[in-house]
Amino acid sequence: MKTFRFPIAVCTLFLAATVVSAQTPAADSTLTANPVFEKNCAKCHGKTAAGRHLRGPSLVSEKITSAPEGDLRNAIANGKGHMPKFAGKLTAEEIDALVQQIKSSKSKP
Repeated sequence: MKTFRFPIAVCTLFLAATVVSAQTPAADSTLTANPVFEKNCAKCHGKTAAGRHLRGPSLVSEKITSAPEGDLRNAIANGKGHMPKFAGKLTAEEIDALVQQIKSSKSKP
């Protein structure tokens, strides 16, 4: 039985790493294509991240895209105004990916 422990442990670690990497979007993907955005943010900020009347503000506006990364990270993690906190719901990597995607978004003319 001892000879099977190591291969089982290796397989378990490999599968766990695969699951985590599959759930964490690449920071270079677009904000609106990010499954984390689609699941947690689009209902208030809109599917295009342009904001929704009386709900979440535009995430592609000059004001938001020029905000410091720390401010964006803090707003996502701890909430701000009517926005709920996501610190216990999203991983640090997911929050960082959202911040990078927001920063790389450009406001539409």
